[in-house]
Amino acid sequence: MEVTEKMSKEELMKISVEEFSRIQDWMLASPKDSEAYTGMKKRYDELKVILASLSVNITGIDKIKD
Repeated sequence: MEVTEKMSKEELMKISVEEFSRIQDWMLASPKDSEAYTGMKKRYDELKVILASLSVNITGIDKIKD
């Protein structure tokens, strides 16, 4: 028997906010022209979409100004 666990909206929101904060710290510590920064920027953009779909206002926690 297969057991699957469905993540609640609140759990997804918590995990996404934590990852969003963490990825921004890494981005701020990396050169903008590096390959690592480019990869992190892609994930940053994905997390912004996820958080927007969850109606999270990120203006207070968004440290990246581009």
